[in-house]
Amino acid sequence: MSTAAETEATTYYVLFEDGSVSLMTSTTGEMPALGKPGRSVSREEYETRQAEIRAAREKYVADLQAEDDRRTREDYEALISSGVPEATARRLSGYTGEAADN
Repeated sequence: MSTAAETEATTYYVLFEDGSVSLMTSTTGEMPALGKPGRSVSREEYETRQAEIRAAREKYVADLQAEDDRRTREDYEALISSGVPEATARRLSGYTGEAADN
């Protein structure tokens, strides 16, 4: 028969050498084996690193979106400069910003 202590879940926070993090839960009372090099850290260190990863990902996505917006605007302006009507230039380029200054 299992006792409450044997089935109580324990949470472990891990920071891997590659900079990724993991939250693991175990009911054995022992930290699970790691699949790659890493170390156990405090919840605070785990949450700090997780926030850093989230911020880096958000910056990366924002940079990609800004580059896409720039490229879309350039395509739109090139189409307008070559005499393509604005509505068609917008449709072809996917640009949805302000009208180009002719």
